[in-house]
Amino acid sequence: MNLNHIFLFLAVISSLLVLARAWRPSSPYGGWRIAALTVFAITCIAWLLWRGAAGYIGGSAWFVLLFLPAIGLRKMTELAAQRNYRSARKLGAALQILHPSTELRDQVQLLRQLESQVNHSAGFRSVPLGYETARRMRHNQLRSAPAVLIFIVLNVVAFLFEMSVGDSNDPEVLHRIGALEPYSVVGQHEYWRFVTALFLHGGLLHLGFNVFALYVLGPPLERSIGTMRFVACYLISGIASGAGVVGLTLVALTRPAQLIGASGSIMGIVGAWAGFLLRHRHALHAKQRLANVAVIVAIQIAFDLSTPQVSMAAHICGLIAGFILGLILAPRAV
Repeated sequence: MNLNHIFLFLAVISSLLVLARAWRPSSPYGGWRIAALTVFAITCIAWLLWRGAAGYIGGSAWFVLLFLPAIGLRKMTELAAQRNYRSARKLGAALQILHPSTELRDQVQLLRQLESQVNHSAGFRSVPLGYETARRMRHNQLRSAPAVLIFIVLNVVAFLFEMSVGDSNDPEVLHRIGALEPYSVVGQHEYWRFVTALFLHGGLLHLGFNVFALYVLGPPLERSIGTMRFVACYLISGIASGAGVVGLTLVALTRPAQLIGASGSIMGIVGAWAGFLLRHRHALHAKQRLANVAVIVAIQIAFDLSTPQVSMAAHICGLIAGFILGLILAPRAV
């Protein structure tokens, strides 16, 4: 996978998505317009002048001006919810350097007022209480999605095993340790490859993207449908993804190729979210979350169309399988 291409795609798509949201008349994201426009402009100029490094330049701008502020604002909100207003205010003040918006300045002022009120009413006792609450919340967060943690560990361990036996990008090495290949499955009946291929990755970048996606998308779904349902969804979606590619290869709709990676299972998680939310579409924020899932799918399709090294067929098959499982496995009550 071309890292420059990935960062270029990420910088352009993310800035355009932010602009699309921020330019609505009633949008609360008005402060992000300048940041998104800056990232987009830097990326375009880099593409015109230094095409070979445009992705790295645009990706760096995206990381500093969009990604870091977004993560920081989320953490600031969590700290405020834990009544740790002092830490939230300090973080907000630091974020103003990267994101000097009116909205953030107002939030910092509000946090300063709340901090003053808490200090006046509760004194020094409020700080340890906030720290203890934060510690317990982080502990519960890690314990609430055991299947996600196990799958992340399995993917990392499998990658370390790949590195111990040879080059993780060598087709011969990947064939020996379990990559999915239509001929091996159909001609030699090596059906175990449907499972082993889910935990193999072609390099650290490939592993990193899939593990990060699993870490972000997996825990909320596991908490919503339960651990055993999540395990079934992850494995069945991944196997269905590989089976779909083998079937499409047999009817000559796709070219024979070696298939590895957890992306079929990851797209299964996205599809399961869609099925779960569709079944509970009358719940609070369900329609908005469905729209977010649709955006993720659209971005993935656009990336697949622009990146010949990835299997769009595997992603679509995993997505469809996950959607069906989301409809079937979703609990009756949200």
